[in-house]
Amino acid sequence: MSVPVIAFFNNKGGVGKTSLAYHLAWMMAEQGERVLACDLDPQANLTASFMNEDDLESLWNDDAGAGTIYRCVRPLAEMGDLKTPRVRRLDENLGLVPGDLALAGFEDSLSREWPDAMNDANLRRPFRMLTAFWQIVQKGAGDMDASIIVLDVGPNLGAINRSALIAADYVIAPLGADLFSLRGLRNSGAALRGWRENWSRRRKNWTDPAFSLPIGAMKPIGYIVRQHGVRLERPVKALDKWINRMPAAYAEHVLGQGTGPFPATPDNDPNCLATVRHYRSLAPMAREAGKPIFALRPADGAIGSHAAAARQAYRDFADLAQSIRRKTGLAD
Repeated sequence: MSVPVIAFFNNKGGVGKTSLAYHLAWMMAEQGERVLACDLDPQANLTASFMNEDDLESLWNDDAGAGTIYRCVRPLAEMGDLKTPRVRRLDENLGLVPGDLALAGFEDSLSREWPDAMNDANLRRPFRMLTAFWQIVQKGAGDMDASIIVLDVGPNLGAINRSALIAADYVIAPLGADLFSLRGLRNSGAALRGWRENWSRRRKNWTDPAFSLPIGAMKPIGYIVRQHGVRLERPVKALDKWINRMPAAYAEHVLGQGTGPFPATPDNDPNCLATVRHYRSLAPMAREAGKPIFALRPADGAIGSHAAAARQAYRDFADLAQSIRRKTGLAD
């Protein structure tokens, strides 16, 4: 039985996707889940959140073994087979399959194999390529006995993200308070529906698969709004205009529910998992300390109002993680 996979995905960049994946992986581990975080974004931002630059340089310069996601898939691209990932343990309940900037070179290989999965010839190689990410993260999860896998992916609709989302059972959409996030939601929803349908056709085309294949459910379980701060150059009311259009946009473009009525604000929308605050000066403090915002202590410089904000962040992310665990059945 495969380990459930959650992906954070939006066609729009800069919406806090990686930060959410990072903090929720830590919080779920705090709540007792055994979490495997996987960085499938060729920019490797999630990996940079977990590891300092010295460790990253050493990791990326070490050409031996399967220390990154790219090192696992590279033999397959060269007519070999997948390698089992070397999971980097960050905590008793948290592991990481690190990303790699070289992963961008895998895009063309995945693009070529997508149409081949509908041929009548030998289907082993195209399906092995297209499900490589799922195979790798499931192997990593098995090695650490993980109960949940958290994926961070890039803000695009390319072949790497298509294969990453094929590996996902659940999808969460992070959103910002702007028109671009809404437009990204439209693009992301269309892509998810198309990928889900096309992957189902390909699975049916291989009637007797030689190895396990992911379902490719990509079930949307909600969106997370990054709360805007007070901006002198833009009235908050103007930003609220975009935020209040999110319930209808999510229902229409992601869930395919074309008729209303829809909730007037995300606060009244059951599809809104949370509104995440701006933690401002806590973010650089947490990066310096190498830990989540909610784990900051006085020794890290979190005193006074900073300490209160860190405690509030703990409550916010604990509630959000619990909500996600209920949506995915883990809390049961």
